[in-house]
Amino acid sequence: MAKSRNTLRTVSWIKAARRDFEAFPARAMDRALDALTVVADGGTPDIAKPLAGLGAGVWELAIKERGDAFRVVYALQMGDDIWVVHAFQKKSTKGIATPRHEIDLVRERIKRLKEMLDG
Repeated sequence: MAKSRNTLRTVSWIKAARRDFEAFPARAMDRALDALTVVADGGTPDIAKPLAGLGAGVWELAIKERGDAFRVVYALQMGDDIWVVHAFQKKSTKGIATPRHEIDLVRERIKRLKEMLDG
């Protein structure tokens, strides 16, 4: 019998992202945590998509809950861990694009995270 290998990667959180995430409704939090478990196990959940314009390895979970839209942004290529860098409720009513100020915040957090991990 083949021995199963534990491939789970650690999911780490930037503090501000964790704080914002904890304000999500319970069901949205559960869906995001289930999806992050799939990511940690090397898979790609059906609610994940690459986040354009931020380089390879930056993904967004899109969660719909009771007519609201929630997003969790994570980076795969930051050391050994999967880093959750941002979590927010999407308030934009125009289209599916992630709002520019949210993208800018993700970009800034990834930059600071890289500096911290490289330092």
